[in-house]
Amino acid sequence: MRKASIVVGLGFGDEGKGLATDFLVRQAQHPLVIRYNGGQQAGHTVSDGQGKRHVFSNFGAGAFQGTPTYWSRFCTFAPANLLKEFAALELLGVQPQLLVDALCPVTTHYDVLYNQLLEKGRGAQRHGSCGMGFGATVERHENSPVRLYAQDLLFPEICALKLPAIRQYYRQKLENRPDLDFDAYDHDAADARWLELLNALLRLKDRKIWQIAHEQAIFSDKAPWQHYVFEGAQGILLDMDFGFFPHVTRSNTTSKNAFDLLRRNHFFPETEVVYISRCYQTRHGAGPFSWETDQLHLQNNALETNVFNDYQGNFRYGHLSLDQLHYALQCDRNFSGNTPKKLLLTCADQLPEGRVTCYSGQAALDVPIADLPNLVGDFEGGWVSWGDWAGSLQSLFSI
Repeated sequence: MRKASIVVGLGFGDEGKGLATDFLVRQAQHPLVIRYNGGQQAGHTVSDGQGKRHVFSNFGAGAFQGTPTYWSRFCTFAPANLLKEFAALELLGVQPQLLVDALCPVTTHYDVLYNQLLEKGRGAQRHGSCGMGFGATVERHENSPVRLYAQDLLFPEICALKLPAIRQYYRQKLENRPDLDFDAYDHDAADARWLELLNALLRLKDRKIWQIAHEQAIFSDKAPWQHYVFEGAQGILLDMDFGFFPHVTRSNTTSKNAFDLLRRNHFFPETEVVYISRCYQTRHGAGPFSWETDQLHLQNNALETNVFNDYQGNFRYGHLSLDQLHYALQCDRNFSGNTPKKLLLTCADQLPEGRVTCYSGQAALDVPIADLPNLVGDFEGGWVSWGDWAGSLQSLFSI
């Protein structure tokens, strides 16, 4: 019997989806990791417990275990970012395998430039974008005929013909924003650099690092994989339909896309949803944050990979909101229904004495971590992590 595990973050992202994916892959028989939302802006940290550590963005978080990744058409594909990450993985002795859906929207340097100009121009009213062109790419594909797909990357001449249209698309979008000088940049030189990157990307294809794929083959009865691990990006509280606009991502961060992939391909494995939350709340970027505090004294967090950047600012911490966790689960229930559900609580080692402060309404509760699952929802199983790698997990119900 084939199996599917759908990894979903319950917060604003950064919950530990990389850890969850690595953990599930380690226990799986013939696994495949499927990225079902987001794109190059994801940052999923995996450690092997022996010093090897990487933040996955353009490859699935099962790559340390040799597990291939299917990059579904719900994800953007960024050649420049992929090349940079591949070089970092190669230094670690990891050679990932990536199956890229033919219809993935491709992020160009123009999407990145537009994203960064727009976010800088918002000043104090920034939305919290990480400035990597993800949302701009999705918007261009949804709202215009100016499109570039992963399959087009196999044809450099076609890409060269499409780049001028993408340039003009963004020039027109910014024509009423003289403060954002789109043409202050040498676009011809940028095009030449991007096309050279494309040649490097094609050389990786020749090495079988990535291949174009079609989802019908991925979900075929003849496919070799037995356990499909769906790796979500960001969290439900950033979902384009359920988050707090305008501080949302242009993506469905619930389990919606994962179930869509299964159902439209008439593929019905034994399925579970694995929800992820830290034992405290975090947010990287602008937007509402109910119980943010500088009184949360974390320990063992020297390896935190979320740090200050020019677009998102400081990494923010706070206490858990049970109301927001219940809300996130309710949002996902619209798609997951009665599918069996599990919970993974991460970063327990960063809180003193294994206790969690959480809020229900305005009431503060100080509880042992073991009590938290019953306060959050009804789960058929789950784990808690006491470190930054899969070997630190133990059953939530045996604490």
